[in-house]
Amino acid sequence: MNKIDQLFLEWQSIQPLKEEYQQRLDQKFMLEFNYNSNHIEGNTLTYGQTEMLLMFGRSVDNANMRDLEEMKASNVGLKMVKELAKDTERPLSENFIKTLHQTLLREDYSVYRQQPDGSMKICTIHAGQYKTVPNTVLTSTGKYFHYASPEETPALMGDLLQWYNQMELTGVLSPIELAALFHYRYIRIHPFDDGNGRISRLIVNYILAKHGYPMIVIKSADKANYLTALNKSDLNISKTPSIGARAEIGQVRPFVEYLSKCLEEALSIAIKAAHGESIEDDDDFEKQLKIIERNARKKIPEYAHIATPQDKVDVFNNFHRILGDRLISALEPVRTFYNTMTVHYYMTKDRDAINGNNWFSLDGHSPISPNLTEAQLNVLNEAQCIMLHMYFKGINARYKMKDNPINIRANVYFDLTTYSFDGHSYPYGTYPTNSQINDYINKVKDTVLQKIQTSIEEP
Repeated sequence: MNKIDQLFLEWQSIQPLKEEYQQRLDQKFMLEFNYNSNHIEGNTLTYGQTEMLLMFGRSVDNANMRDLEEMKASNVGLKMVKELAKDTERPLSENFIKTLHQTLLREDYSVYRQQPDGSMKICTIHAGQYKTVPNTVLTSTGKYFHYASPEETPALMGDLLQWYNQMELTGVLSPIELAALFHYRYIRIHPFDDGNGRISRLIVNYILAKHGYPMIVIKSADKANYLTALNKSDLNISKTPSIGARAEIGQVRPFVEYLSKCLEEALSIAIKAAHGESIEDDDDFEKQLKIIERNARKKIPEYAHIATPQDKVDVFNNFHRILGDRLISALEPVRTFYNTMTVHYYMTKDRDAINGNNWFSLDGHSPISPNLTEAQLNVLNEAQCIMLHMYFKGINARYKMKDNPINIRANVYFDLTTYSFDGHSYPYGTYPTNSQINDYINKVKDTVLQKIQTSIEEP
């Protein structure tokens, strides 16, 4: 009896779990599933000698715009798989896989794809539909890895589902062998333009859950071993897609072994949870924050201009230093009433604060020099604020006034596509007009005047 069989028998012997233990196990799985789905896009899986970027990244920058919706869709897809797995009599169908794909991708969109001749072509990704153009990928060796053609795909997918449903009834393969072989055959077809990796991993978990096993997570941190196991299987099989789509279990043993280790880990965690033991990892807190960060991320329109360091320099050079110079001059007469006038002028990583090395000083009389130090460039790349603070404190002994310090803040705050000043937002490359600057300075002067007047003590 192998280790998986031993663990599975133990897992079965402690069913059903206490409600609180089952809930903790479900929460742990959802954390791992969602966290790793942040890192494994799976849309261009090339099981062989492909670039990591092609497997775990996307073809164009605007993919990040869909992060939030992908996270939500991923959760819905997982629920669909769990529900289908409960119906042990229902066969797996092409229609379900297409519906799952439609759920994950949500809508059609376009990406750039490199063609065999080296050119880039815009391709439309169709949600819930088999591919309409070849999805060959360029590997790190400079060679192309071929999947089934669009013309072959419907017949090969029909054969795959027929084989799976028949093979499941025979019981010849263990659930983990069946899941691994389905995964490999499916991915050699690569039936969709995008999202094939995500579908294959969900179907692996469908197969396991249907047979009473806990679901597994392919961890993004382990992607090199994932690729290696698949590459070793590639070497045992013809490069012809139709042959790869009919691979035998003996040819994909490296991948079976890899998934078996993932299942052993999932069983061990599940058994610990069933016994009320801790299943938390030291980095679970960081994982939760990563998920929150992704869910909270702003959805940026495709046409939007994202701020660059030069944009921030331009805001200072073309607007704020002019404002600062005029504001300081306009308030110079206020020094008559106070012993001390202090001006703080900084570019800072923190919003309206200076900490450690997260800032550098600005000179309101001069533009920011292009010859910045490495430390200054580091601040500029992540700058959130141009901070201009003026302080007047310590009443001059000649005046009969309350000690009422004056604090003036004239800050600019940098966001992704706009910057804000005095409650107004401006697209990068545009600036407040001279009239708006005058209005702001006059408003500050009125505020300061009122503050001084209320400080005068009655005779």
